[in-house]
Amino acid sequence: MKLKLRIGALKLVPSIGGVFEVSADGKTIHSKRATGNFPEPEAVLRAVQALR
Repeated sequence: MKLKLRIGALKLVPSIGGVFEVSADGKTIHSKRATGNFPEPEAVLRAVQALR
């Protein structure tokens, strides 16, 4: 199943130390620091869609 979601804005914030976090509406959706890995794109889209 392919998810379609239109994103109104995207902001990339540089960091140091290998930190990679995805957040939407002030909520953290994924934290590489916490999990040790990068998220699958589909998982990020599902998490953002669940916020709606």
